Parts: sequence; structure tokens; C-alpha cells
Amino acid sequence: MREAAARMRCTNNLKQLALACHMYQDGNGTLPPAVQMRSGVSRTNATFSGNPLAPPANLNFGPNWIVLILPYIEQGNLYGSVSTSITNYPSNGDANWRAIRSTQFPTVVCPSDPGTNSAYTGVGGNWARGNYGCNAGGIHGPNIGWTSTENGQTPVNSNGWAGLPTDLAGGGVMCINWGENIARIQDGSSNTVMLGELRTGSHLSTLDPRGTWAMGFPGASVLAGHFSWDNTVPNTREENSDDCEGCINDPQGGMGAWPGCPYQQAQARSRHTGGVNVAMADASVRFVRDSISQAAWWYMNSANDGRTHNFGD
Repeated sequence: MREAAARMRCTNNLKQLALACHMYQDGNGTLPPAVQMRSGVSRTNATFSGNPLAPPANLNFGPNWIVLILPYIEQGNLYGSVSTSITNYPSNGDANWRAIRSTQFPTVVCPSDPGTNSAYTGVGGNWARGNYGCNAGGIHGPNIGWTSTENGQTPVNSNGWAGLPTDLAGGGVMCINWGENIARIQDGSSNTVMLGELRTGSHLSTLDPRGTWAMGFPGASVLAGHFSWDNTVPNTREENSDDCEGCINDPQGGMGAWPGCPYQQAQARSRHTGGVNVAMADASVRFVRDSISQAAWWYMNSANDGRTHNFGD
């Protein structure tokens, strides 16, 4: 497929996913959470200490935002096949919902990424690949990670990254056990990124989880800390930029990672030339160039920094 056509299909995928998130809110009052974590589990100890994808920690993450919107993207039968498990997961950790993890369908795949045919082989194996992540916001400490956004908590720019004020907010729109109501997004739905692209890590290793549609972790189906710290702009080639357990460090290939670091950061990445597609919270889709400044990228992704931006800065 020619790149122009592939990019257009990717744009349409993001549009469908964004509208599905709106429909989820219509029925539930908020956007879907980035991922559900079952009741009574310490996020830090059970999910982000050591390898969160190794037993027993891997039993503690549940359905992610894509699983929850399946009925709104013409995948009602797939959702229905595990709906009881999805309903029960928050209270008892029912993991049977994972039976659908191997199913791949066009809406979650960017045709420009050639790595989507190779499944992720960790955590029981046979996890189908995908290319889209929700915006979980920034981070405010190297040992805190995206747990700092749980239930809508807002991290701040405590280290003054990108030359921005240290008290500048970096909240996202979907986090652990929490989704924002679009009408309450402080910076406005047309100014705030809701979804963005991810590249699969399968060409580096089948154990690289980046780009795994049903797995609710940064890099797999979540963008987190992607405009703060050392993860600066889309498709960055910086060393160790994605902090994802099991990822392979390939900065020259645009897939830098800190392999032994628990899940904290994951940047928007794509196989398109010169940038990435993003869906704003109003469901409009834009192409953001890699040349955007880190400050402008921050303004686009933070839901509550009170700043404006110009696309393509």
C-alpha cells in the first residue's frame, strides 16, 4: 500500500477509535480508563516493581481502553465473548477476558507498520499487535512512573523540563482506573491529545511489548511521560527514551528504550515519514511533525496546563 493511502487509513482508524471513546462516555459518563487494575492491589508493589509482566504481577492488570470500546468499533461479538470477565475483573481479577488477546482487526493496526504480524510472546503469549495508545499524561519522578496519574492525579514538571515552569501541570485524559469527562478537560477538547500512534517492537524482539493492542501498559497501548523527562518529541531517537521492561534499545531506529526500567514512559512513534497522527479529544485527527518543540508537544498533551499551542511548531 502506498504511504499516502496508508496514512489516510491510519487517520481513519484514529477517527473511529476517538468517536468510540466518545460513545463510551455517552454510556458511562467518562472516557474509558487507560487500564483497569483490580481492587486491593498496590499499583507500585504489584505492577511496577521489577518486571510487571512477570508472575505474579501480571495477574494484576485488566482490560484496557481498547477492550472497553470494542462494542463501539464493530467488535461487539468479540467483547460479548468475554463480557462477564470484563465486568467481574475490577472486583475479583477474573483474567478470562485475555482470551481475546490474539484477535487482530484492522481498526487497531496502522498499515504503515510492517511489524504487526508478529505477536508479543510474553505473559502467556499470542498477544496481537496494535498501533494506538491513549494519552495518560506526563510524569514527575523517575521512580513514580505513570502511577502518578492514577485516578486522575496530575503530575507536575518538577524538574523544569523543556524550559517550562516547574509547577506546570501535565495531566492526561485516561489513566489507571480513570477517564476524564471530555467537557471537563481544562484546556479544551480541541487543544488536547486523546490518542496517538505507537510503533510495534516486534522487529526487535517478540518479547518487546510495544504495540500490543489489548495490553494496558505504556508502550503497548498507552502513551505516558511522552512529553517530559528525556522522552521529548514524537519519534525521538534519544537513548533510553522509552522506559519499558523488556523493550530493546534501538535509538538509531527510532525505538530507544531502557530495557530494565519498570513501566514509566512511552513516546508516540510511527512508520509515517516525518511525524505521527494524533486524535484530539474532540475526535479531530491531526498530523504532528517530528520537528515540533518539546514545549509545544507538552501543551498539546497536557489537559490542564492552561497553555495554547500552534500545530507543527
